Amino acid sequence: MNQLLTNFVRALRASDVRVSTSESIDAAQTIGAIGFSDRELLKESLSQVLAKSAEEKRRFADCFDRYFFAEDMRGVDSLSADEVQANSPDEPSLPGDTENPAGRANGEGQGDGEGGENADRLSTANRTDLQIAVANAARQAGVSNIRLFTQRGMYMRRILEIVGIETLEEQIRDAEADLAAQLSERRAQLIEEVRAQVDRQLLLYTANSWPELREQILRKTPLSSVEVRDFKFMQALVHKLAKRLVSLHSRKKKVARRGQLDVRQTIRRNIEYDGLLFNTVWKRKKIDRPKVIAVCDVSGSVATAARFLLMFLYSVTEVIPKVRAFAFSNQLAEITDLFQNAPAQDAISAALQLHGWGSTDYGRAFEDLESMVLDDVDHRTTVLILGDGRSNYGDPGVAHLRKIHERARRVIWLNPEPMAFWNSGDSEMRRFSSACDRVDVCRSIQDLERLVSEIMRSAV
Repeated sequence: MNQLLTNFVRALRASDVRVSTSESIDAAQTIGAIGFSDRELLKESLSQVLAKSAEEKRRFADCFDRYFFAEDMRGVDSLSADEVQANSPDEPSLPGDTENPAGRANGEGQGDGEGGENADRLSTANRTDLQIAVANAARQAGVSNIRLFTQRGMYMRRILEIVGIETLEEQIRDAEADLAAQLSERRAQLIEEVRAQVDRQLLLYTANSWPELREQILRKTPLSSVEVRDFKFMQALVHKLAKRLVSLHSRKKKVARRGQLDVRQTIRRNIEYDGLLFNTVWKRKKIDRPKVIAVCDVSGSVATAARFLLMFLYSVTEVIPKVRAFAFSNQLAEITDLFQNAPAQDAISAALQLHGWGSTDYGRAFEDLESMVLDDVDHRTTVLILGDGRSNYGDPGVAHLRKIHERARRVIWLNPEPMAFWNSGDSEMRRFSSACDRVDVCRSIQDLERLVSEIMRSAV
């Protein structure tokens, strides 16, 4: 696909307009059919292809007006539909595309003669020609790759080099006073046009870059280090990750339920059609969804990490409906009803308020857990424990945890502390690991996502 359309699709995605690969191909074919001569027709046609909902159409219209700026369009509006399709059906040729934009962006390949010709044209061009020249230079400079405000000056300088600013400055130094004043005014106009062009591109391609950058950072940030002000953002991130896992699990489920042809049922169902097999019946493999028991240490040292684990489990109940959640500091309590009857943030806050911030007592917590869930634990049950394993030098209750482990499918322990801190001081992780199938460090949202994904894969 040509560079102009590719960059437009990137700008749409930066504005939260979802565009698939097939829709991009349809857009290229649309441009090949109608060309660029009619701006309104182009806008309406691409809107039908690329925007789906009413909100996306509004965002599309705004992005189109900023991307296909009126002055930029003057450089392409004379291109016919046949010329658009001249190169190939899949990659129509568009103005501004270059063989090596990176080299051009650095001023490579520009001789003094070309720079001088550009400067001569700039000194006599009207405002429209100046804007077209700047737009073409911006495409050569690769300004569509701009991502940060701090790159603004760099791209301005690249564009100015392409249009011949250095030669123009030499002419100003060598010219008479009157001519030098005129050329200085033209240089100021040129710099202003370049600044406006770069600012438009910055708005286009960085509309959604800060949330994406922030998301990447928070996904890797230790849960215990996340600040309160980031809670809402993290909640949205957790919900997004959960939806991604829901989609992954749904696709697997559809394939798994294809099954094997049930010949008897197929023949029986098609008796009315004289044996012609119009309807097929498949032997479907029953999906044995796991049961999850989540036990969270919500004492002061791990309360922040427990908050986000509970939030994550709350979000994936669509995939794993049989989730029982427990919280403890010095006494264990079930909080499943809070998840069922209250929004996530309210339920988690209530759980922390009612059961959190106390002194950790693993021995009593696991004793209570055994009495409350042992009869319900079977081969489908995954027991998930989040805690730092620090028992305050008391009985860690390993015997009770081992009884649960004997019945459960698996017991997974997630520790929000770095592994270097395990088994130091009052940490009992070595003893706890003897009653677990897996002991792992869980310090970020990425770790939580990986864990739940593994639980769901075992369900198919």
